[in-house]
Amino acid sequence: MTSPSPTLKLLVVDDHEAVLGGTVMTLEKTYPTAAIRTATTVESAQTELSYGAPDLLMMDLSIPTAPGATSEIEAGIELLRSLLERYPELNIVVQSAHVRSLVRLKPAIDSHQAGFTIADKNLPMQEMLTKVDWALKGLIYTPRDMRAGIEVKPEWLEVLRLAFKEGLQDKAIAEEMNVAERTVRHYWTKVQDALEVYPEAGKNIRIQTEIQAREEGLID
Repeated sequence: MTSPSPTLKLLVVDDHEAVLGGTVMTLEKTYPTAAIRTATTVESAQTELSYGAPDLLMMDLSIPTAPGATSEIEAGIELLRSLLERYPELNIVVQSAHVRSLVRLKPAIDSHQAGFTIADKNLPMQEMLTKVDWALKGLIYTPRDMRAGIEVKPEWLEVLRLAFKEGLQDKAIAEEMNVAERTVRHYWTKVQDALEVYPEAGKNIRIQTEIQAREEGLID
């Protein structure tokens, strides 16, 4: 897991008291020095964000817009849409039982520049912690049903070519492509998500990416 940091700031948005409490408790055990704030509505989430963006935001999709209002998936979708637009460098974890609804935001998610992972609310807490760790590392994870086959962009293929055919490191790849090194790292997370390659203990993710890319015919 990512090493706890005294400056780590987390914001958890969920209107279900038991789930919110359990999530916060689990995060406190994993990141004991983190500052964890909570919100239960769209309004309170926006208020918390007005104090400054956290290092990571975790949110459910089915939330009310204001106290006393009914929880609605559309409210969460619209909040997430605004977050993706206003905070392109915010690491986000969506923890929800309604993850299929995110297909509506696929273009915005695809262009997001920071960590973005999705955790089904019905999965064990350890799965949630894994998705939090990945998001804090700037990784991308989306469910299989949000991906229609292998769909990669030309710039992702260029990163694969320069890395595995030319043998270049990220800094050299960035110079060759005339982009920031951070952009190259973002391309890596996108192509790894498309290939369903994610961190595994004891395995080199770049080597796993190369193996999978060759199997899919993306590189010779």
